[in-house]
Amino acid sequence: MTEHRQSSDPEKSVSRRGVVQALAAGAAAASVAAPASAQQMPVVSQATEADYVRDPSRWGSPPVAALFPGFKHLDMRTKGATIRLRHGGAGPPLLLLHGNPINHVTWHGIAARLAERYHVVLADLRGYGDSSLPEPGPDHINYSFRSMGEDMIEVMENLGHQRFFLAGNDRGARTSHRMCLDHPDRIMKVCILDNLPNYHVWTHVDKKWAINDWHWTFLAQPEPFPETLLSAVSPEWYLRTRRSEQKQPPKIVFDEYVRCFTRKTITGACRDYRACATCDFAMDTADKDRKIGMPMLLLVGTRGLPPSDEYPTVWRNYASNLVGAVPLPTGHYMQEEAPDQVYEQFVKFFVA
Repeated sequence: MTEHRQSSDPEKSVSRRGVVQALAAGAAAASVAAPASAQQMPVVSQATEADYVRDPSRWGSPPVAALFPGFKHLDMRTKGATIRLRHGGAGPPLLLLHGNPINHVTWHGIAARLAERYHVVLADLRGYGDSSLPEPGPDHINYSFRSMGEDMIEVMENLGHQRFFLAGNDRGARTSHRMCLDHPDRIMKVCILDNLPNYHVWTHVDKKWAINDWHWTFLAQPEPFPETLLSAVSPEWYLRTRRSEQKQPPKIVFDEYVRCFTRKTITGACRDYRACATCDFAMDTADKDRKIGMPMLLLVGTRGLPPSDEYPTVWRNYASNLVGAVPLPTGHYMQEEAPDQVYEQFVKFFVA
């Protein structure tokens, strides 16, 4: 229930020459990756190689860009937000969604390999990363998982994909679950990484949960109380202490998380968690007896403990086609702790 959660260190493998070569190859490779129908997509702006040097506060650093060779990096307008995303590769479309308090760079350990088999789309949820911060709306509706999911449906449509594979971790997993409920005709298969359904979490609160997952209720407090307190500590301190895992991400990735941990993203996260406790819970209560029907794979971090049946047992009440539940010896951000194992599970599962 908790949301605390490289086969090699990319810092050691990314030389200055490698950065230049990877970025130089990007335009040609990405032009092959994008479907022809994507030429009309509502792109607001797109990064060039020079942008990573000239404006790293906006686009991130050249070493981070080099982790995603051949990927286009752009801002795309949806009806409700402007979404920062990377996409690249060729093959069946695969959308990967991140969690709190990070962004799409969390997929750095597997994105390039996946792009050899799929058209991989990595997007920042609204309010997170470099995506925009819409107004919250009545009952925080603009930060519901439904609204976040609508952004992603539009992103994939604009890239030429009516149907696609989907995987999500943390808040991205909750967005994925809602997308499967709201748009079952769009999702071919879904992989949920280390999450339990929202309705189950809120209706099984106990002392252990309250201690371990205090941030659910803290971030949901009225504005600006949590925003003020989180803004008073350094991003480095908060991002390190929020992780229960002993293994931290590589420095270039951690620095990217720090770059994106601003008053804007703090506010976005708080609005997300306020929606989770209000309008999301209302939607999930209405849909508590509905099961998603597309094939679903569940990956569960064991956190050093023996595997448990808790997660698959719960999910069978919400998914009628749970084809596998795989324990991995990780914490919550398993795509960072065990990228090789997550990659292997993805390529075995996401077969058309």
